[in-house]
Amino acid sequence: MNPFEEHGAFSWTELMTNDPKAAANFYEKVFGWSVRKMDMPTGPYHVIKAGDQDVGGIMKMPDNVPPGTPPHWGAYVTVDDVDAVAKKVTDNGGSVLVPPTDIPTVGRFCVFQDPHGAHLSAIAYAHQEAEAETT
Repeated sequence: MNPFEEHGAFSWTELMTNDPKAAANFYEKVFGWSVRKMDMPTGPYHVIKAGDQDVGGIMKMPDNVPPGTPPHWGAYVTVDDVDAVAKKVTDNGGSVLVPPTDIPTVGRFCVFQDPHGAHLSAIAYAHQEAEAETT
C-alpha cells in the first residue's frame, strides 16, 4: 500500500531551516535529489523528489519557533484521524505540541511529544479525508 494512505506508515520528512534555498542546494548535491519550489500561504516550500517520488520538503523556520531552535528534520506518520491520534497521545502520557491543524489542500496534522521527549508528526492527507467521507 502507498505510505500516503496507510495508517501508521512513515510518509513524509521535512526540514525546517533558516536558509531553505542553501539547504536544498546542499541536499541536491549530497543525495542527487531534485527540488522544486512551491508557493504556500506561509511562504516558499521546497518539495524534495527522490527519483520520481515526492518524499519530503524544506521550509523556512516558522516565526513561532522558539529563538535559538536549530534547523532540524521532522517525520510525518500517516493516520486515519488526526484528532483521534492527538487524544491517544495525551491519554497515553504524551503532549500535543501543535494541535490538530488544517493545511489547505494537503490535509490535517498535529505535532506531539512522546513521554520520553521525542517529537513526531501525524497527518491525514486531504485525499484520504475525501475518500473517507464518500465511503
